[in-house]
Amino acid sequence: MTERPHPTPPAASARGTYRLAPFLRPNSAYRRLAAWLERSPWALRLFTATERRTKEAAFGCRMCGQCALPATGYACPMTCPKQLRNGPCGGVSPSGACEVYPAERCVWVIAHERAASAGRADDLALLQRPVDHRAGGSSSWVNYWLGRDQDLWTGDDGLADRPAIHRSPVDLGLPAVRTRELASESSDTAAPRTRPPSVSEEDS
Repeated sequence: MTERPHPTPPAASARGTYRLAPFLRPNSAYRRLAAWLERSPWALRLFTATERRTKEAAFGCRMCGQCALPATGYACPMTCPKQLRNGPCGGVSPSGACEVYPAERCVWVIAHERAASAGRADDLALLQRPVDHRAGGSSSWVNYWLGRDQDLWTGDDGLADRPAIHRSPVDLGLPAVRTRELASESSDTAAPRTRPPSVSEEDS
């Protein structure tokens, strides 16, 4: 059985990674590079291996192929033993310890501390979409530059304009019940109730 991942405090500082992020944003040069890499399998393998070593050393990267680091204080949520993408589970202790590995701090507590230290705590309110495990092991940088992960998280917490829930009637294929008619028929055909004899009637 594969051991669960351990919460990993990033080696790279929060402020440093936030400063570096703009230099990795998609542009025409990065898009051309990513397209060329996908046409060259050997180059893509080398590039992906380099990405793995770099991000694993800096963030404990698990190579999910859908990097959430920019929205989680650059603390990798995939190092959560439960691999939760939307905040800590209910088992995190008041001191911030992981439920699965109590000797280690919850990665989501680390994420909040790092985001807050850089003035980006609001990022943690964004809702992460489910992980597509088919992308596991692929280069998240290539996916990012080619626009494949533009919808990894929502634009807000989704609570401002919650849509109303409309429940449509469900057709179970059963015959309709004529409630009023059945009640009327039942009252008409019911046997009259007899009055119990009085004491005087029993004596006569």
